Amino acid sequence: MKPSQRHIGNDNNTININDINDDVSSGSRGSSETIRPNRNLSAESCRTGTDRPSSRLFRLQEIDQSETSARSPLLCSFRSYVLLFSCLPGSSNRFCSETFRIPDGPAEMFRLWLQAACLLCLCRGSAGGSGRLYSEEDPLVILGSSNLKPTVTNSSSAWLVQFYSSWCGHCIQYSSTWKALAQDVKDWHEAIAVAVLDCAQEENFEVCKEFSIKFYPTFKFFVAHSSVADKGTIYRGADREVRSVRQLMINILQNHSRTDRPQSCPPLEPYSAAQLLPLLGQRSDHYTAIVVEEAGSFVGREVTLDLLQFSGVEVRRALTSDLPLLDVLNMAAFPSVYLLQPNGSHAPLHSEKPLRFFFSSLLRSLPGVQRRSSSEAAQTGALQDGRTSEPWRDFDRSQVYTADLESALHYLLRVELAVHGTLDGAELKVFKDFVTLVAKLYPVGGSVVKLMETLSDWLLSLPLQQIPYQAILDLVDNKMKISGVFLGAELRWVGCQGSRPGLRGYPCSLWMLFHVLTVQHDATPTALDGSGLEGEAAPVLQVMRRYIRTFFGCKECGRHFEQAAAASMDQVTTQEDEVLWLWNQHNRVNTRLAGSLSDDPVSPKAPWPSPALCPACHEESNGVHVWSHANVLAFLRRHYGASNLNPRYSLTPPHPTAGAGPAQTRRPQEERPAAGGERKGENQAEPRPVQPGSRRGEQAVLIRGEGGFWILGLGFTSVDMSLCVVLYGSSCLFLMLLFFFFKVRSRRWKLRHARLHV
Repeated sequence: MKPSQRHIGNDNNTININDINDDVSSGSRGSSETIRPNRNLSAESCRTGTDRPSSRLFRLQEIDQSETSARSPLLCSFRSYVLLFSCLPGSSNRFCSETFRIPDGPAEMFRLWLQAACLLCLCRGSAGGSGRLYSEEDPLVILGSSNLKPTVTNSSSAWLVQFYSSWCGHCIQYSSTWKALAQDVKDWHEAIAVAVLDCAQEENFEVCKEFSIKFYPTFKFFVAHSSVADKGTIYRGADREVRSVRQLMINILQNHSRTDRPQSCPPLEPYSAAQLLPLLGQRSDHYTAIVVEEAGSFVGREVTLDLLQFSGVEVRRALTSDLPLLDVLNMAAFPSVYLLQPNGSHAPLHSEKPLRFFFSSLLRSLPGVQRRSSSEAAQTGALQDGRTSEPWRDFDRSQVYTADLESALHYLLRVELAVHGTLDGAELKVFKDFVTLVAKLYPVGGSVVKLMETLSDWLLSLPLQQIPYQAILDLVDNKMKISGVFLGAELRWVGCQGSRPGLRGYPCSLWMLFHVLTVQHDATPTALDGSGLEGEAAPVLQVMRRYIRTFFGCKECGRHFEQAAAASMDQVTTQEDEVLWLWNQHNRVNTRLAGSLSDDPVSPKAPWPSPALCPACHEESNGVHVWSHANVLAFLRRHYGASNLNPRYSLTPPHPTAGAGPAQTRRPQEERPAAGGERKGENQAEPRPVQPGSRRGEQAVLIRGEGGFWILGLGFTSVDMSLCVVLYGSSCLFLMLLFFFFKVRSRRWKLRHARLHV
């Protein structure tokens, strides 16, 4: 027997686990003969255990949940049943006694059966979780017996449906390719949509039989406006990679007649010179992109469908065989894009690489080009709240502005955390870790770092388990007039500014802040030494995770981030992994929220960095866009590095005036409602400022200044006064103890000398 084979069983019946794996993985037909007994091994080998592990402990790898989850729900249940029932009470099987450590006592036997039953439940749970290869978070439609016919019948779009079985090994392996296809063509759904249906679900047995599904997976496409009698057309091609299936979808659309074509599908046929040349020099209300390509190229049609969800640009396709058009456009490299602008000017569109992703990204980034769903939401005023937008600040997308980072800290410290009256326990620990992280890794230095260092030292020096947040606010506002401490009290979004209030803003700047911290930690890996955070594998990500889970106002956003962190953050082991994990997660969030109500039409959510910022970050493999992680890492280090931070628009510390006492210092102005803050979901309720006068025991010693309540007019807080009282009381008690001690000693001394004299 091969060393890699594993066998389980009792005396006379042996089953080869590899046979099961091979049958499930290679068999694509819905056969019931999936498990075959292996008769090649003798019963003596099973009894003596010559081909089994010699360990006397129960080997969990014999029932590897991760392996069975990735293969089939049948395997896990089957393996557990065989292990459970191959060792019945009274069995003399040496394999059972060695592997399970079965004694003769009934109590130990009961414990064994209880453990086996628990293991069986775990396997069933794992099988149930693996039965669903696709979830609602995937960019495709999950169909069933109740909605298959209503969905594909007389639909305004065409459909490509994969009929699969959740126990089919090939279907399991192919699921990642199908998800990649659905992600690649998700903007085509108004013309042709991607769906799946699981024939292994009992409620889908009849509908799969009705649609003549005999093998798995089976691809069927349904044309738009199909009749009830149409059961779809099977795709029998051997190549089922993303590019081939994507080109199949284009052919399906082109095979429609003009009357049956999906309503939202643009023309995919090539235009002639007679149709395109009259457009040169004409004004219009949109861009016109002419993709010139070879006759067998699909790039022009793919770009046309990629821009289906965007307004402000039209894509038309032309062929290189149209020589009169080429003479006028003066183009020599193909495929290429020639851009007609709304003002009548026209010129070739420069692209670093002649790839579909580059062309689509460049056209989407043109001024005035917006995603249709976001544009419609803007017209209906879904997020309008009656506030006037801030003045637009010009900025360079290739730079990071410190004004965004400082605005993030201002909103975080003075708004988001200010709703907490006190910090104690786990909340206080999370806040201390965050302040320490920023103090150690914030790259700019200056007044912000001085503030965070002062705040960190103050928090670490306090022996209190509970701190009123107003005391922290007093320090953030620098009421103690510490030299060099300052944080602007005004939201100045620059790179994170939205086209209207309610978009981008604080969430964007919070992402940016942690991107900067991960890159800085990568550049200075010893910066956290001695901070208490150096022992964690990914300290920046762990602090970010705990902060979002504890304080971030958008609870649904925090839940999504926690799910992502729980799934893969434990795989981050180096500073490079830390930088790339956060970048990848940020892109996944952008992909999920693209086209939603929170998407800014002026700055739509898209994979980042764009080809314009980092051409080397983008590559293509088998017609599918892929990231060059080495180039992405180099770009992130450069983009979020200290040398790329622009101080423009940042607030500067005020110059102190001569003779101005603390009582004359004004507290920074109260902030207007935050643009883009997601603190409480869609209802952006402005948090009520914490009233300092609500603290107990201060009424007799408070003097009301212009910026709030100060104690004795000297800038002391209630914490300072509490410490003074504690120290005063402790000193009095100590002095009283000393007094009584010496008083007693003096009496004893007098009595002793009096007796000696007598």
